[in-house]
Amino acid sequence: MAMRIDIITVLPELLKSPFQASILKRAIEKGLVEIHLHNLRDYATNSYNQIDDYQFGGGAGMVMMIEPIDKCISGLKAERDYDEVIYMTPEGQTLDQSISNQLSLKGNIIILCGHYKGVDQRVRDQFITKEISVGDYVLSGGELAAAILCDSVIRLIPGVLGNETSALTDSFQDGLLAPPTYTRPAEYKGWEVPEVLLSGHKANIEKWREEQAYKNTKKRRPDLLQ
Repeated sequence: MAMRIDIITVLPELLKSPFQASILKRAIEKGLVEIHLHNLRDYATNSYNQIDDYQFGGGAGMVMMIEPIDKCISGLKAERDYDEVIYMTPEGQTLDQSISNQLSLKGNIIILCGHYKGVDQRVRDQFITKEISVGDYVLSGGELAAAILCDSVIRLIPGVLGNETSALTDSFQDGLLAPPTYTRPAEYKGWEVPEVLLSGHKANIEKWREEQAYKNTKKRRPDLLQ
C-alpha cells in the first residue's frame, strides 16, 4: 500500500513544483506515495478566508487560528487513521537520518506548515504528535521545510530509488559520512582514482570505503563520532 502524505498549507503553490520532477515525481507515478495538498484557507470560517489573528496579550506578528486547522485535521482523521501529525517549526526536533528512516516506515502522515508567529498553542497540544525543524534558522513558512522532509523520507521507500542499496550507503545511515566516490576517466590531468577501486577486489574495496568514511567523518563532522 502506498504511503499517503497530507500537507496542510497556506501556500500550496509553493509545494507543487518539488513533486513534479525527478525522484519524487517517479515515486508518485509508480504509486509508491500519494501527496495531497490542502489549502488551509478552504477551511476558514468567514468570508475573508481568514486563518490568522492577533495574539492574545499583545505583541508583534499574527498567529494561525485553531478552528481552520481543527476542521482540516479532524476531517482527514475522519476518513483514515494517521501515524503522525507533524508540525514544521524551528522549535522542533532537528531532522536527521534516523527520523527520516522511522517516518519512511509509516503509512499515513499529516504535515502542518507553520506561518507568521506560528500556530495557536492548543493546536500543538491537541493534534501534533511530532515537531520537526530543518535547522536552527527561520524560514518564511513551513512549506520548504515540508518539501525537504518529504524528499528525505520518500527516497527511502522501497522501490523509489533505482538501486535498492543506494539509500543504505548514504551519509548518516551508519552514523558516518559517505566515503569519496569516483567515476571515469580513471586518470584526468594527472589526477588518478585510488588503485584499490580499480582492483575489482570487493573485500578490499569495502574495507577502503569503511576507512575513508571514518576519516571523512573525523575531518568534517567529528561531532558524529562522539
